[in-house]
Amino acid sequence: METIDPQLLRVLLAVRDAGSISRAAATLGYSQPAVSQLLVRAEQRLGHDLVLRGGRGATLTESGRVLADHALHVEAALAAAREDLDAVGGLARGRVRFAGFPSASSTLVPPVLAAMAASSPGVATSYVEAEPPEAIELVRRGEVDVALTFSHALQDDPGADPTLTTEGIGRDPLALVTPTVVSGAVADLSAFRDARWIGGCPRCRGHLLASCAASGFTPDIVLETDNAAAVVGLVAAGLGVALLPRLALTTTVVPPGVHATPVGDELARRVEVVVARGAGRVPSVRAALDAVRGAAHLLG
Repeated sequence: METIDPQLLRVLLAVRDAGSISRAAATLGYSQPAVSQLLVRAEQRLGHDLVLRGGRGATLTESGRVLADHALHVEAALAAAREDLDAVGGLARGRVRFAGFPSASSTLVPPVLAAMAASSPGVATSYVEAEPPEAIELVRRGEVDVALTFSHALQDDPGADPTLTTEGIGRDPLALVTPTVVSGAVADLSAFRDARWIGGCPRCRGHLLASCAASGFTPDIVLETDNAAAVVGLVAAGLGVALLPRLALTTTVVPPGVHATPVGDELARRVEVVVARGAGRVPSVRAALDAVRGAAHLLG
């Protein structure tokens, strides 16, 4: 059985992401002829066409895609091996790159990074803010190691991605934000079928549409912003009503006259942590996951 060079997997992943052999070579810091020769030799050795070459670029064949899907897992395994070896030698070092959604930036992320600094001072951390679809794509491309994301039960489930591991860490309840007092302990969305609505990010807008559809109406979304403070300001001005998660309301000043009333538990969003499959074996990523789990008490 022919062995598969990890470098081939990196090259195939780069070709997939770049869309051409020359751009993949530039990304990896290699010459274009060197990458082309590597691919030709691999195709001859393995007996499979891996890349379809065309005038406008290159795409992977089915065989190429199968191998590229393994690239991140191999990188995670190699990183785990390097860190385990360092640990045996008494070294304490590593790197974890985080991504997270906006309302996590001021609530979940600070304690997570603080826990990492306390438990793993030799591990360098970085953070970038990104909505869930973008954060997950960053994990797929190997540009971040740990992504804090969220999903909604009422929206279509795209299915599990075999290249990723997703772990639920808690629920983030939602509230109806209005300029008037809402009767009852739990808000009835159908009572606001004739209201003007304020939408958020594309995923949140989709959840708003699904939630209102479950209550028998389509909301009239007249304003859109993913800035929670802006949403509260618009509500305070009497310009609409909105659904906001607890995490967003936790760090937003709610002025007098604006009311946040809980909605049904079934509308809560699921907060999740996403890593590449196998990345949990890397000691620094394992420490990061422990830190994330430690911050779960901040959720509902």
